[in-house]
Amino acid sequence: MNAQRNARSGRSGGRLRSALPPLKPALVGAALWAIAMAASAWLGLWMLEWQTTARLRYLVTLYGLGAFCAFPVGLFIARLLAPEGRPETRFAAGLLGFTIATVGVTSLIYALAYCMYSEWQGDELSVLIHQIVFTIAAALYQFGAVGLRLFFPVGFAALLAASLWFARLRD
Repeated sequence: MNAQRNARSGRSGGRLRSALPPLKPALVGAALWAIAMAASAWLGLWMLEWQTTARLRYLVTLYGLGAFCAFPVGLFIARLLAPEGRPETRFAAGLLGFTIATVGVTSLIYALAYCMYSEWQGDELSVLIHQIVFTIAAALYQFGAVGLRLFFPVGFAALLAASLWFARLRD
């Protein structure tokens, strides 16, 4: 019984290790992905006729930072879902991996930045934890309701391009 369990854990550990992306494609992809998502956020805010340049820079930087951190995670997810196989399977894995990672990491960074500007009342730990949890939940909701649209149209086109690149990638 232990031999079967060890064999399964060895296979899953090997699969996780093999899904780790090579450093150069992860870093180059992260830089390009950050530029594309920052451009998408900038274009979205420009189309909304955003006038506050300091806040514009802040949000564009936030989207770029989120994308930079998310690309290696998305590449890992895509490689984990479809390590090899048919191009359409790898394309779908790329779509899923890059979408989940980009939205997830960017919204998390947004929520953490949201917490930095919040002021909480009370000294008890339970009150502070309660307020932090609800502040993060509110920030994630706000990002979902307002922030996701900044990924369109440039971010969606970049998502298709990145997924096509992943589908054609041969390690």
